[in-house]
Amino acid sequence: QVQLGESGGGLVQAGGSLRLSCAASGLTFSGFAMGWFRQAPGKEREFVAAISRNGGGTYYADNVKGRFTISRDNAKNTVSLSMNSLKPEDTAVYYCAATLGSYYGESRGKYAYWGQGTQVTVSL
Repeated sequence: QVQLGESGGGLVQAGGSLRLSCAASGLTFSGFAMGWFRQAPGKEREFVAAISRNGGGTYYADNVKGRFTISRDNAKNTVSLSMNSLKPEDTAVYYCAATLGSYYGESRGKYAYWGQGTQVTVSL
């Protein structure tokens, strides 16, 4: 079955950096667009970034644009999220998600597969 596993979360000071990774198995990875979402306590899960099947297209939420970079390695079945200039408001559980086909956007309902999430905490 399809499995997505996130790693790389942790505690970092404001202004610092983290790199999240998501390893995928049980699917033809190159056939899936990938996304990152996050959920802070008491809030809805929100879109962070997405990348097309071949990595040629990316899309970011306005509040992370210029600070976060999504990338993928289809040979290794991984997708990554590099996060710089982190802010306390970036604190959340971060999830990777997969959607079959050409769509790579912010609609949660389009993503059929989800990981368990990794905690990112940004302190002042």
